[in-house]
Amino acid sequence: MPINDFLFHPLSWQPDPKSLARPRYLSLAAKLAHDIESGALPPGLCLPPQRELADWLDINFTTVTRAYDICRERGLVYGVTGRGTFVSPLPGKAEDGCVEAIDLGAVQGFPELGAGILMKTARDIISRDYTRHLFSYSDRNGAERHRAAGAFWISRLGAEVQAEETVVFPGVHSALVAIMLAFFEIGDALAVDEFTYGNLIGAARLAHVRLVPVEGDDEGMLPEALEEAAERDRVKGVFLMPTCANPTTVTMSKVRKDALSAVIGELGIFVLEDDAALEADGSGTFFGRLREQTFHLTGATRFLAPGLRIAFVASPRRHMKRLLNAHHRLTIKASALDTEIMSELILSGRAQKLIDEKIFRAEEMNGVFEKIFPDERRVAKDTPFFRTLELPHTRLSGPEIERELLLSGVRVCHSSRFAASKNPSRSFLRLSLSSVQKKKELENALRIVKKRLEGS
Repeated sequence: MPINDFLFHPLSWQPDPKSLARPRYLSLAAKLAHDIESGALPPGLCLPPQRELADWLDINFTTVTRAYDICRERGLVYGVTGRGTFVSPLPGKAEDGCVEAIDLGAVQGFPELGAGILMKTARDIISRDYTRHLFSYSDRNGAERHRAAGAFWISRLGAEVQAEETVVFPGVHSALVAIMLAFFEIGDALAVDEFTYGNLIGAARLAHVRLVPVEGDDEGMLPEALEEAAERDRVKGVFLMPTCANPTTVTMSKVRKDALSAVIGELGIFVLEDDAALEADGSGTFFGRLREQTFHLTGATRFLAPGLRIAFVASPRRHMKRLLNAHHRLTIKASALDTEIMSELILSGRAQKLIDEKIFRAEEMNGVFEKIFPDERRVAKDTPFFRTLELPHTRLSGPEIERELLLSGVRVCHSSRFAASKNPSRSFLRLSLSSVQKKKELENALRIVKKRLEGS
C-alpha cells in the first residue's frame, strides 16, 4: 500500500525509476549528486523522506538510506533531526538572490597563487604523528612553536619580538575586538583615520567605544591633529594602519612614524597597530618605538590565504594577562591546525616566497588599473593590492553607486563603508585588484566601471 498519494502530494525530488542502474544505491547517489551540483535541486530544499522516495522508486528503503549517506559524506546534503534531509549550499555557488558579478569588492590577495603549496603543506601536517594534539584544547595561548613563528613574522619589520610577548588570535578582527573589550570602558574614545577599516566601525559600536576621526594627508594621520583630538575628546587609544592603509592605501614614512610616536608617548595612550607590511621598508613599527603602549597586530592570512583566520599580536608584557583573559572569554582559542599551517609556511620560508609572487602579480594588476585610469596616482609606497578611484560629484549615495555598478556586472566598495565621520571629505571607490585571476578579466571590469561612471 503506497504511503503517499504522489499525484496530490508530489515529492520535492522525483528521479526517474527507470534511470537507476545496478548497484542501485550508487546510481541513486550519483543522480542526486548530479541534480544538486547542476542546480536543479537548490540549497535548503527538503528532500523526500527516505521511505516515500523508496516507495516512489519501488526499491528497498535501505537503498535510499545508503544513497543519502553517500551524499551526506560528500557534504551535498545534511540531516536535521525531526525535520528531514536538506540540500547543502555548495562552495563557490552564489547565494540565493545574489547578482553574478566580477568581484572587485573583497581584497582576496590572489588566492589562486600558491594554492598548491598551501594544500601540500596542509596534507603534510595532517600526516604527522603529532597532528592529533592540534585538535585538543591544549595551548590556548598558542603553542610555543606558533608564538615563535608569529614573533619572527613581526620581528622581520624591525622590532625584536619574543614568543612570550606574542598571542595567536583567529584573525586581526577578533584581536581588535578583544583589545577594545579588555582595555576600553563604555564611552571611551579611539582615534582613527577619517577612512578606516570598515569592520572596526561596527565592532566599536558593539563595544560602545567612540571613534574619533583625525585628519591626515598622504603620509597618514597628522601628529598635531591627533594631539588636538586627544585634548578635545580625551581619547584613550589610537588605531593606525601604517602600511597600505585600508581603504586609502596610504603608507607612513619613518619621519611621520617618529613624529606620531613623540605625540603618542606624551599622551600615554594605547596604540592599536594593524600593520599589513609585506616586507620591511626600514621605517620600523610603533611597537618598536612605544613597546609599553602598543598592541601590534598582523594577519599574514590577508595576503597568503583569506580562509586561514590567523593573526599574531605582540603585546606589552604588563598587559598580557588581561589580553589573554579577553581572548579566552571571546574566542577560547585560535584553530591550532590553521596556526600550524601558518607557522609551517612562515618558518619554512614559503610564506615570504608566496608574498613575493603575489607582489609581482599585484604590480601587473596595478599596470592594468593605470592603463584604464591613467590620472589616478599611486599613493602607496609599496605595491597595493587595491586602489582608490575618486568619484565625480553625484547625487547618488554610496549604496546606490554600489548597486548601479553591481547591476552592470561589477561588485565594488564605496568609501562610505569606511567613513568614521558623518560628513566625509571625499567620495571614492575601493577597487580590489587581487580578487580576479586574469588581467583581461580585471580590465573588462574596470572598463565597465569607467563607462558607468562617465554616464552618471
